[in-house]
This record gives sequence, structure tokens and C-alpha cells, in this order.
Amino acid sequence: MSEKNNHIKHDQPKRGSMGPGGGIQMQGEKARDFKGTMQKLIQYLNQYNVSIIIVICFAVISTVFSILGPKILGKATTKLFEGLIAWASGMELLTDFDYIRNCIIILVILYVVSAVFSYVQGWIMSGISMKVTYQLRKDISEKINRMPLKYFDSRTHGEVLSRITNDVDTVSQTLNQSLTQIITSVTTVVGVLIMMLSISVLMTLVAFIIVPLSMAFVILVIKYSQKYFKEQQEYLGHINGHVEETYSGHNVMQAFNGEEDSIEKFSTYNDKLFGSAWKSQFLSGMMMPIMTFIGNLGYVAVCILGGYLAVKKTIDVGDIQAFIQYMRSFTQPMSQLANISNTLQATAAAAERVFEFLGEEEEVPEAENPVKLEKVDGVVEFNNVHFGYNADKIIINDFSAKIKPGYKVAIVGPTGAGKSTMIKLLMRFYDVNEGSIKIDGHDIREFTRSDLRGMFGMVLQETWVYNESIMENIRYGRLEATDEEVMAAAKAAHVDTFVHTLPDGYNMILNEESNNISQGQKQLLTIARAILADPKILILDEATSSVDTRTEVLIQKAMKNLMKDRTSFVIAHRLSTIRDADLILFMKDGDIVEQGSHTELLVRGGFYADLYNSQFDTTQVG
Repeated sequence: MSEKNNHIKHDQPKRGSMGPGGGIQMQGEKARDFKGTMQKLIQYLNQYNVSIIIVICFAVISTVFSILGPKILGKATTKLFEGLIAWASGMELLTDFDYIRNCIIILVILYVVSAVFSYVQGWIMSGISMKVTYQLRKDISEKINRMPLKYFDSRTHGEVLSRITNDVDTVSQTLNQSLTQIITSVTTVVGVLIMMLSISVLMTLVAFIIVPLSMAFVILVIKYSQKYFKEQQEYLGHINGHVEETYSGHNVMQAFNGEEDSIEKFSTYNDKLFGSAWKSQFLSGMMMPIMTFIGNLGYVAVCILGGYLAVKKTIDVGDIQAFIQYMRSFTQPMSQLANISNTLQATAAAAERVFEFLGEEEEVPEAENPVKLEKVDGVVEFNNVHFGYNADKIIINDFSAKIKPGYKVAIVGPTGAGKSTMIKLLMRFYDVNEGSIKIDGHDIREFTRSDLRGMFGMVLQETWVYNESIMENIRYGRLEATDEEVMAAAKAAHVDTFVHTLPDGYNMILNEESNNISQGQKQLLTIARAILADPKILILDEATSSVDTRTEVLIQKAMKNLMKDRTSFVIAHRLSTIRDADLILFMKDGDIVEQGSHTELLVRGGFYADLYNSQFDTTQVG
């Protein structure tokens, strides 16, 4: 379990922060094909071209209006300064208050219009990003239902879930924030640079001396802090995996007195996380004070030069004030652009994983004119079936058999022999390499997967219940069933016996881990679900493996009634439970090595006879 957790953690972009003030982030994970991924993402945005053009226009106008503010405020400051100088010289106060008032009114209008345009473009862009996110999740959800089972067999659940959650969220946040930030940051940098040059070319050159100086310090800090951020992310994954592992196996850990070992292991991870975390946060936290200090040196240089130029009447005092404001406005979008470049890399990596998933090979398409059976008899035929999970390693070779309606077929063999493979082929989770499997004379590939799987009822060794009432968990077998039908199925599966001992009875909600009922009771619920579904073909995979002996007897009786007049496939380890099977398939190393009835196989004296006798002898000895 820890491996899965680590995988999820490492799937996410590795970034660092600049501390409370924000700033340049650590380099994130890069996409292998940045250009190609962005082109695919743009295809999702194409239908919103008009809205995006409006967003760009509004963002530019909003930024331009906010840029004009300091210049106008500088003119008002100059007027006020001139009046104060005149008053200090013994002359009258020569300040033009009408001019200042008009400047303030214009400023208010500019800032209000800028805020309105900024709000509108943010509102439009949020709508676009949410629609794109919705479409991506919808496409992924639909894709999952078209994916072959072999895809999920070869990947962890966390890997698939991370594409729906982490990766799509990363793309959504970038569309919602970074796109408009790029527009406003570029506009601000260009606009502010023009305004600074219009005030004084010399002061602009002096101000720009601090940029390479700041970047040199930032690069130096990043160089030393990056390795600590990587360590921090790595050990955070270790800690999360260890905590999850310990929590999920808490009873086992206590049973084997593993508390001290668990605490020691956690402490080791925690110490390493602490060491790397404080170093990474301390180093990244140094960036803002360093940049602020260097920035203040720049302000000092600009103020001294500005004062000198003002004395020489080259520029006005208000221009100095405006220039300092522009300096402050210039550094922020530069940092934002640096952050966005990293964010875009992380977004491209996330989007690439999403598009890789959407581009995965899908199941074989459904038949164009699928067969619809009005009535299912339950005749199952295997005709020269060849199958292998890999084309170069065939594990079922030329298997043929015909199962009549109502037959009980047992699939037996040692663990890992491939018994569940037969079930996966029947349900068409996998397609045969050669040959065919037929139901009532029709190749299963001629049915839609939905209709095919609707013919089967399944009770698996691994039970599955969900966070709902016991009533609704049973009703999952046939969603339109009435409460009376649900309770009738529960009685047939002996669920009714224990339900009345539980709080709220049939209305008791099973919790997330379903640990408020026993494993055996969960198995009984799944059996009741199969009884309610009333299928024509049954698949029972060690259906009684998790119940006690007394309950097993009851279940066997219920199963016998359930299997009456139904074709049944039973996977079993305890051979005593399938002696009455009409056909027994013995599997070894993925292949069917023997088939026949119980009596026939015993007489043959092969693998089945050896396994049966060993179990019988063990039972007698015990």
C-alpha cells in the first residue's frame, strides 16, 4: 500500500514556495512533449475562442487602465509640490486644487473601470476553465467504461485516480489563473517599461541594474534548496504511505506487537522530513528578504538620481513618485512570469498524463447489429478456445466443452492455476485469441457487453459493499426490486437472520470500510444480491470461503435452490463441495489439463484424484 501512496505523491509536480510573500517556485515535473500536449489542450479551448478573445481584451484594458494611474497621480503630486514650494518661499499657495480634484476623479474612474474589467474577465475565464474541466472529467469517465480490464490489471488504482483528480485539477487551476496572469503580466511589464522610459531613460537603466542582481541571488538559492524540496516530497510520500499502511493494518500490527517498530520507522521518516523541510523552507524563505533588500537598494539609487535630476529641472518631483510606483509594479509581474513558466511545465505534464489515458487502446467495439435474446436458456459452448494475457504466451490451448442448461460446472486447481481466467472470458472482460464462446448458439461477441453481463449473476470471493443501507446494497442486484423482493432474497441467503440483530436492521448504513459487519455477513449480502438479480447463469468464486461451517451449510442449501434450473460455474478449493458437479474442469499452470465428472476423474487417477485424496486424507487426519 505504501507503494501506491508513494506513486500518487510523486505523480504530483514538485514545487517549492517563496514563503509568505510568494515568488519564484521550484522547477516542476516536465512534459515529454510540451508542444504536442498544449496543442491538444488548445483543441479543448477552441469552442470558447470568442470568450477567450473577450477575456484577453478585458485583461489588457484592465491592466492598461491600472498602469496609467501612477502617471496621473504623479502629475497631481507635482502640482501640490509646486504650491507648497511657492508657499514656503513666502508667496501665496499656488496649488491648482481644481486640477488635483480632476486628477483624483480620473484616477477613481480608471481604477473602478479596471476593477470591473478585471472582475468580468475573471468571471468569464472561471466559466471556461470549469467547462473544460467538466469535459475532461466526462471524457475520462466515459473512457474508463470503454477500457479493457487488462489496463487496470497492470496499473494501481491510485495511478488512474490521480488522472481524474490531481492532474485535471492542475489543468483547471492553470486555465483559471495562469492564462489571465500571463496576459496581465506581459501587458504590465511592457506597459510599465514604456511608462518608465517616458519619465527617464537614465533612471530606467539604473533601476534595471537590480534585475540581474536579484536573479543571480534567486538562482543561487534555488540551486541549494532544490535538493531539499525533492527530499521533502520523497519523505512526505514515505510518511503518508507508512501512516496509511499502519492504519489499515492496525489490528495486525498490534497482534504481532509491531507498535515499537512502527513508531521507530515513523520517527526515522519524520526526522528526515523535518531536516529537509526546514532547510527547504528556510532557503526559499530567504528569497523574499534578499529580493526586498536588493529592491530597496534600487529605490535608494533611483531616489538619489531622481532628486539630482529634479534639482536640475530635468524631471518633476511627481515623476519620481510615479517612477518608484512603476518600479514596484515591474518586479511583481516578472516574478509571476517566472512562476507561470514553471506552472505551465507542471500543467503540461499533468495534461500529458490525461491525454495519454484518453489515448489508450479501448475495448473491441460493440457489434453493429447486436443480438437480443427474449429468453436465455443458458447453453454455454467453448469451441477450440485459445487465450493468453500476452499473445506470445497462450495459457488456454484448444479448449472445447458444451454446458447444457442447468449444468453445474466446477473449475478447480491449485492457487494461481488460472481459474478466474475462465470467468473473465465468459464475462468478456478479455476476448479469446482464437475460437469462440457461445451462449444459446450465439458468439458472446455478438451481444453488447451490457446485455451479456446482464445474463450473469456473480458472487465473488472478494466481497464488495458500498456506503449505503443493507437494503440498498442487496437491491444493487436489481435496482427496480421492491422492498418485499429484497427481503425475500435476504431470507433465501440467510441474511434476514442476522439483520434483525443489527441497529436499524435493513436500514443500517454500512460504513466506508464496512467493518461494522463481519466478512461472512458481507458475503451473505453479496449472495442475497445475486439471488435478487435472478440470473440465468451463475458464477460463484469461492462464495462460501469467508463464512463459518454452520453458515456454509445454510449457504450451500440456499445455493442449491438458487442453482436449480440455472447454468452455474463454481470456482472451488474445497473439492468436497463440488462432487455433484456435472462437469469439473481441472486447471494447472493456466491450462485445462483434465475435465469430466467427479467419478470419472477419480477413476482416471490424475491431478484431480491426487488433489481430492490429499484433501480427504487431511480432513480425516484433522
